[in-house]
Amino acid sequence: MCTAGLNARIARLAAIAAIAFIDYRKIRPLHFGFVGNPAHRTHRPSKDSVNTSHSSAASRPVAVIGAGSFGTALAIALARRGSLTRLWGRNAAEMHAAERTRHNPRYLSDCEFPPSLTATADLDAALHDAEDIVVATPSHALRATVEMLKPLIANGRQGLVIACKGFEPGSGKLSHEVVSDVLGGAHPYAVLSGPTFANELGRGLPTAVIIASTDSAFAERIAHRLNGGGFRAYTGNDVIGVEIGGAAKNVIAIAAGASDGLGFGANARSLLITRGLAEIRRLGEKMGARSETLMGLSGLGDLVLTCTDNQSRNRRMGLLLASGKSVAEATEEIQQVVEGIKAAPEVHRLALRFEVAMPITEVACAVIDGRMTPREAFAALASRSVRAEAK
Repeated sequence: MCTAGLNARIARLAAIAAIAFIDYRKIRPLHFGFVGNPAHRTHRPSKDSVNTSHSSAASRPVAVIGAGSFGTALAIALARRGSLTRLWGRNAAEMHAAERTRHNPRYLSDCEFPPSLTATADLDAALHDAEDIVVATPSHALRATVEMLKPLIANGRQGLVIACKGFEPGSGKLSHEVVSDVLGGAHPYAVLSGPTFANELGRGLPTAVIIASTDSAFAERIAHRLNGGGFRAYTGNDVIGVEIGGAAKNVIAIAAGASDGLGFGANARSLLITRGLAEIRRLGEKMGARSETLMGLSGLGDLVLTCTDNQSRNRRMGLLLASGKSVAEATEEIQQVVEGIKAAPEVHRLALRFEVAMPITEVACAVIDGRMTPREAFAALASRSVRAEAK
């Protein structure tokens, strides 16, 4: 081809590209709601990303009880989607500082509060006119938190969303069982779970959760409060499955962290995730969960996230245990609640009660209790007899 012909062809292609670019700019882009510098992502609510049939619900207040990292992130997400949101924490000085500086000074300090988010240590103020209440405390504090709320919501029908992942220490009860113990059936409730690191959620990065409730209308209402702008909220009714997946995976994550800390490599990590999921599914099915739930966001999704990224406190606990630190020393270094430490003995007791083989959980408990070193635990797993994979 001559030079002139080649140049003409290049010119035509350039013109077509320019036209395509101009046309593209006229189309509303499909986006996750991020604007500005990607390093400082903020969220711009979008009318077309909100279901208008639920827009009035989003305008009614929601209270988030628990100003830790996940509670703060959920409060930010709710406020971004248009809900008048009140974040409650016990520490008055920290809540005052959060309200004044527009970020949580202790957790997620780089995540700015949206204008519709208020931080307070006044529980009455947080609950005033709130239609929905999100409880984002550690699982061991859930009963005390709901008991604290009970007299303040006795005359209303506020819905409760439980956003903690664990079993009640001692009783081994799931979150919805604790809520039922305290409140009976007076209030609709849902559980929220899925592969979510608080920092990424607070920054507005793409995230998905499942909201499970036996009250489908309530689950839908909460989903519409959160859904949009990069936050995908699914609904379901398998409350038990969602709770077991979210709680039991923390134990497997400790084992995965210990494996990596010992330098056992990617093969071993994959083994622990796969066989750990098998353990969780066996237990879940015995307790009434649906297997497909445990293959979804709150099971497989959360398990993979927690086992593979150092944002996970449970994975970091395993890494520190492998380095020779005790549970107390590792907890002091992490400086936050590690749910898997409290969940491990409860999962093991449930496995014994329901006669479910959970060898990874069993040796994880032995390491946590100081009866085995991490290396001894993996040697015990490796010495197990040959069996069919499905068993």
